Amino acid sequence: MISCTMQKDRLLVLYNKLAIIDHTPSSPCIQLYRGSETIAMYRGNYFIEDDLQEKVGLEKYELSQSLKEGRVIYTIRFYHQKTQMTCSLSELDGRLSLIFSAMPKGYNRLELFFFAQDGEHVYGCGEQFSYFDLRGKNFPLWTGEQGVGRNKATTITQTADRLDRAGGDYHTTFYPQPTFVSTRGYFLHAETYGYADFDFSSPDTHRLMFWDVPSSITISVKPSLLEVVQDISALLGRQKELPLWVYDGIILGIQGGTKTCLEKLDRMQKGSVPIAGIWVQDWQGEKYTSFGKRLRWNWQWDPTLYPALDREIANLKEQGIRFLGYINPYLLEGHVLFREAEAKHLLALNSLGTPYLVDFGEFNAGIVDFTNPVAKAWYVGVIKDEMIDFGLAGWMADFGEYLPTDVVLHDKSSGMLAHNAWPGIWAEVNQRAIAESGKEREILFFMRAGNARSLALCPMMWAGDQNVDWSEDDGLPSVLTSCLSLAMSGMGLHHSDIGGYTTLYGMKRSKELLCRWTEAAAFTPLMRTHEGNRPKDNWQFDGDDQTIALFARMVSIHVRLKSYLQFCVQENALEGKPVIRPIFLHYTEFPFFTCKDQYLLGRDLLVAPILEEGVTQRKVLLPSDDWVHLFTGRAYPLGGEHLLEAPMGSPAVFYRKASVFAPLFSEFVLS
Repeated sequence: MISCTMQKDRLLVLYNKLAIIDHTPSSPCIQLYRGSETIAMYRGNYFIEDDLQEKVGLEKYELSQSLKEGRVIYTIRFYHQKTQMTCSLSELDGRLSLIFSAMPKGYNRLELFFFAQDGEHVYGCGEQFSYFDLRGKNFPLWTGEQGVGRNKATTITQTADRLDRAGGDYHTTFYPQPTFVSTRGYFLHAETYGYADFDFSSPDTHRLMFWDVPSSITISVKPSLLEVVQDISALLGRQKELPLWVYDGIILGIQGGTKTCLEKLDRMQKGSVPIAGIWVQDWQGEKYTSFGKRLRWNWQWDPTLYPALDREIANLKEQGIRFLGYINPYLLEGHVLFREAEAKHLLALNSLGTPYLVDFGEFNAGIVDFTNPVAKAWYVGVIKDEMIDFGLAGWMADFGEYLPTDVVLHDKSSGMLAHNAWPGIWAEVNQRAIAESGKEREILFFMRAGNARSLALCPMMWAGDQNVDWSEDDGLPSVLTSCLSLAMSGMGLHHSDIGGYTTLYGMKRSKELLCRWTEAAAFTPLMRTHEGNRPKDNWQFDGDDQTIALFARMVSIHVRLKSYLQFCVQENALEGKPVIRPIFLHYTEFPFFTCKDQYLLGRDLLVAPILEEGVTQRKVLLPSDDWVHLFTGRAYPLGGEHLLEAPMGSPAVFYRKASVFAPLFSEFVLS
């Protein structure tokens, strides 16, 4: 129910009794700017500056009311002298819908202020790695490389900035989404792919800046935060259930040729590690740069590096082991697929009318222009012919966040607006190839880049390129923050590279880090390893017998949880309940509103992984309920704070005593 009340010069808009807009002449809820941006991209890292040259607050307003198709529509005309914009408010499908008119000529920045309260917590904005509760910070929403280190105060980030302009910041992300959830009991989603900046630093207003007027802004108020999160995916879409083979073991990231892959696989099998698949990112060939091992971006089998791979894929499938590969939406300059796409005029262009070549770090690649229906269909065909028909059961659909803003596209759309839209378009290309092959229940792809369309189009996200370290902003702890923020954005399926990826500036993955990461990954929907960009510098899953034994234990635990994980994934698909959940979605106790180092796996498992080097104890805060330690069987009937032993192989995990899965969970005691 919408309520618009006027008190002297004050306009107060409420929806379901919740204050949304509080507008006064001295503090208008809508402001316009004339801005001029400077955008530079270097290998996926974006440097954006905005010069705001003129500002006008639309402090005056007129309110009118009409009836259209049985719906009451409130129209507010905000104005300052002859400058004006209108906003229509109506209820649509049980949510508040705000539609703004175009910006007046001469203005290109729209700033909106929404009511906030001191003490309110805010979450979401897609995938955020540093902060779970977003209050006190602003978040530019722009897809790009997450950057190395992601903290300007750290030596790693400073080194990356100095040597390669590659250091990230607290807000840099592959997956921005203009959606946030408030503990006041609502979500707000802006339907736009333009650059935006959501600022939650003020105690009494949320400031949302847009470089493009959203086609709509949707606000949904629900009785509980769980219902709020569910309603995000009801609006934007939900991921489907996973192929059944995914639950049968780990997906091992292996590369280096047929012989190497089979030898590593054999060693892990002899070590009793349940294996669902092997993920071979260099199936189409390899390329070395100063960064480390890269891939040959020509999406065709390399029989020199992988002799007899076609036969081996079939042999592996007979053993119940799937073969997964790698692809991205770019083509390596000068290679077969690039030449074919160039000849058929399927590549995006630069201002000179020639193929736009993007620098990916000591090599260039062309952009398949997905705004061209012919190009999109051709790339769908590449995936079908070169990957699905070849026998791949899945792949990493990498990148998606590099689209240059000065690109010339087939449909004449602006690169500024296409940039944030590109990850969803790339997800659609992959989804379409699988659908046309009739293998939606068999094939899995996963992505790091995302947007609001990803909820419906991408079956699994992964957290991108973490450092092989323990850092809060870009190491193992950041994975928990990222999956919790995505959960609050409506995205319910997420995993990470076990052990991290980025190996630079002296960072090397230790045995302890790999093993602790494996423990945490056992309590996620999917387990998958990565060798990292410099495999020889990193401890690997077959580093010694002790590591293999740890993998055997943790993967076996993951497999034994299959029925529970399937149930959780089905809940996400049908009801929009994310598999990995913030604790406060079920327990609205104050300490959990800022908790980002513990989580619920479904409704009934609470997981508190070890996130610090050299630590064998873990302080755990349990909600007020009856909990049982998964491995010791000790009961904790009142919840509360506890310091627990967490030796390698026995992380702090608890099950809810009242769970219908309690008989399954009780089998893990002393196992």
